[in-house]
Amino acid sequence: MLLNQLKEGSWAVIDRVGGSGALRRRILEMGLLKGTRIYVEKYAPLKDPMELIVKGAHISLRVEEAAQISVLDVQ
Repeated sequence: MLLNQLKEGSWAVIDRVGGSGALRRRILEMGLLKGTRIYVEKYAPLKDPMELIVKGAHISLRVEEAAQISVLDVQ
């Protein structure tokens, strides 16, 4: 499952970070690493960007960037 497919209020664990170059590096530098638990707090009114909580920090990520991240759904 991809990160952008999760609904608000969902927990997940990152399985793989795709992409390449500067985008992938930026995502990894924000703490979105394999095995990290994330919480989808909310989507903006027009569904882009989405707000995540990662290791206690609030992170906004574009939906197209979130499509590069594979996650395992955790309930």
